[in-house]
Amino acid sequence: ECDRLAATLAQAQTAVEEAEAAARSAEDQLTGALEAPRPILDASARDGMLEALEGARDAEMRARLDVETLRERIRAEEGRVTGLERQREREKAAAAESARRVVLRRAQRDIAAGVVERIPPLLDSVDRSVSEARLALAAAESARTALTAELAELRAEDTTVRERLARLTESVHGLEMQIHEKRLHVSSLLERVQSELALEEDILVSEYGPDQLIPGESEDAEPTAFDRATQLRRLQDAERKLAQLGRVNPLALEEFEALEQRHAFLTEQLADLTQTRKDLLTIIEELDERMQTIFLDAFEDTRVAFGEVFPILFPGGTGSISLTDPDNPLTTGIEVAVRPVGKKIERLSLLSGGERSLAAVALLTAIFKARPSPFYILDEVEAALDDANLGRLLGVFEQLRASSQLIVITHQKRTMEIADALYGVSMRQDGVSAVVGQRVRERVAN
Repeated sequence: ECDRLAATLAQAQTAVEEAEAAARSAEDQLTGALEAPRPILDASARDGMLEALEGARDAEMRARLDVETLRERIRAEEGRVTGLERQREREKAAAAESARRVVLRRAQRDIAAGVVERIPPLLDSVDRSVSEARLALAAAESARTALTAELAELRAEDTTVRERLARLTESVHGLEMQIHEKRLHVSSLLERVQSELALEEDILVSEYGPDQLIPGESEDAEPTAFDRATQLRRLQDAERKLAQLGRVNPLALEEFEALEQRHAFLTEQLADLTQTRKDLLTIIEELDERMQTIFLDAFEDTRVAFGEVFPILFPGGTGSISLTDPDNPLTTGIEVAVRPVGKKIERLSLLSGGERSLAAVALLTAIFKARPSPFYILDEVEAALDDANLGRLLGVFEQLRASSQLIVITHQKRTMEIADALYGVSMRQDGVSAVVGQRVRERVAN
């Protein structure tokens, strides 16, 4: 197969060389025909020459196709030869591996024969060991059953003891809480007696204990034994009478003098606040007048500038701005009326997205011209504009850049072309973002 492929490859190379020679000959003829002076041909022979030229071109194309076909066949045959050589190497390796496995199998077969001879004595020994193990297992199972029953009894006793302990713990905890509450109550009562009556505990118990007689309600009444309900009723009556009497304030005169001084001070402060309010109202009126004057002047300048800028962005169109409430300049709104050429639309809400964007840019530009600023930042204001409207907007940008500096955030190529400098964020090979800047004007000048 390799010899046949080599012969085919040689034939293909010969055919390729012949085709390349024919191609070179055709190229030389074509070069000679191109370099030769063009003969003067009459119009009648023109069609024949064109047909001959087309035939020559077809023949050249077929020759080139034949050459490429032969080259492809050569590459395919070379690949096939390489594949056959690799297959031969794999078959040799497989044959060597098969021989090695045969030797290993023979050795394993001899070992297995020896093992088979030794298996019967081992099986007898294993059977005896299994019988002894079964007897030991039965004894262990009986012992385990007895231990399991004993363990179950112990667990039941443990559960009962734990439940009893939990109940006792809860009861003890409840008693401790009651004792603690009683102690707190006694402590609070002793503190109250100490603060209100200035009596010690032993004196209180010895003189006013439940074993002592209680004096009567009047001087002639005889002392009686302690009765809690009766004494609680007497206590409530006494508290009610004390509440009806009210509290006595011995410092009322001093408090009246202090309140009188406070009243005089507050009266003076109120007079000062009234005068300050009048002054603030006067200042507010002056500020309102000044704000109205400044707002009306700025609005008038913006209205004039809007009338100049709108025809630039909308050729042939008209636009104007007006106050919704001219009598109240500080609370009025601003009405924007635009009319593009060929449309009767006046409200911004009825315009398309690009027209609304352009009208908004016109209003902003009018404000910029009315009250110029050294810097302007524009964030993709031309994103919704087509090429024609973008060109008009760039003309307005050129007017603004004459007196101010523009910072424009954009994705439009035409907007970038008129910039003096470009700044952007790029991703480096290490995955870190980096800010890239380039001065376009200096580069163009160089």
